[in-house]
Amino acid sequence: MSLQQLYALIGDDMKAVDAVIRQRLHSEVVLVNQVAEYIIAGGGKRMRPALVLLASGALGYRGAHSHELAAVVEFIHTATLLHDDVVDESALRRGRDTANAVFGNAASVLVGDFLYSRAFQMMVQVGRMRVMEVLSDATNIIAEGEVLQLMNCHDPDVDEARYLQVIRYKTAKLFEAAARLGAIIAGGSEAQETALADYGMHLGTAFQLVDDVLDYSGQEADTGKHLGDDLAEGKPTLPLIHVMQQGSPEQAACVRRAIETGGRDDFPAVLAAIRQSGALEHTLTRAREAARQAADAISILPDSNYKMSLLELAAFAVDRSH
Repeated sequence: MSLQQLYALIGDDMKAVDAVIRQRLHSEVVLVNQVAEYIIAGGGKRMRPALVLLASGALGYRGAHSHELAAVVEFIHTATLLHDDVVDESALRRGRDTANAVFGNAASVLVGDFLYSRAFQMMVQVGRMRVMEVLSDATNIIAEGEVLQLMNCHDPDVDEARYLQVIRYKTAKLFEAAARLGAIIAGGSEAQETALADYGMHLGTAFQLVDDVLDYSGQEADTGKHLGDDLAEGKPTLPLIHVMQQGSPEQAACVRRAIETGGRDDFPAVLAAIRQSGALEHTLTRAREAARQAADAISILPDSNYKMSLLELAAFAVDRSH
C-alpha cells in the first residue's frame, strides 16, 4: 500500500496542515523564507504530522488544533534535518541537493533555529501546558540523541543497546510525541495516551531500522540519497554492529576499520560482509518486531478506520523501498 492510499482518510486534513505550514513559514527575512521553503517543498513522507491526525482521529477528534500541532511536529522534524545535514556534511536528501549545499552551513543552522522557535510560538498559541511539556521534552531528548550519535561516530565498539538508545532518542521520540499529542488533544484517557505513545515509539524504531537497511540495499533513485552515506560518516548502525558480532574475524576487522576511518574506500568489502553475514535480515527482523509491538500497543483503542490506518502505517514502515 502506498502512502497516498494510507493518507486517503486524512487527505483533507493533510491539505489543511500544508496550509498552516505555508502560513507559518512566512518571515520578513527573505533568506529565512527561501531556505525554509526549499526544504519543506522537498517533500518527505509527512509521517509525523500524519501520526497526529490519525491518533486524534482514532479517539474521535477532528479539529484545527490537530492541524496546528501536526505543523509544529513537522517544523521540529525539518529543523533537525537542517542541522543533521550540516553536522553530517550531507550533500543529497530526497533526491536533490541539501539546503546546506545550496545556501551554506550558516544559513541552514540559523533557519533550523528559526523553525524550532516558530514551532514553540505555535505550541504556546495552542494554550495547553501538557502539549508544551510533551514537545519541549521531546525536543530536548532529540538534541541529546544527536549528541549521542556524534559520540558514537567512528567508534566500532558501539553495541546494539547503545545504538538502539540513539534511535529512541533521535528518531523514535518525535514519533512518540506526535502520537501522544493526538491523544492529548482528543481528550483520551491516560491508558489511551500511553498506548499511542508506545505505538509511536515502536513505529519510529521500525522506521529507522529500515532506513539502516536501505542504506545498504536500496536504490538511490528511490531513497534519494547516496548508498553508504552512514558508513562514509563512520556511523555504526545495526547492520554493521551485526557483522562485527556475528561475522568472520576478517569481516569484523574490515567493518571496524571502515567505521574508524569513514569514507567510502571500504564500501564494496563492507557491503559484501553485510550480505554474507545476514546483517540485513537481522536488522529487518528487529524492525518487524518493533512494528509488531507498535500494532500490539494500540489493541486497546476502539476499532475504526483511523486505527486500521495506524496498523497499516506500521506495516508500511517495514515494507517499503524508500
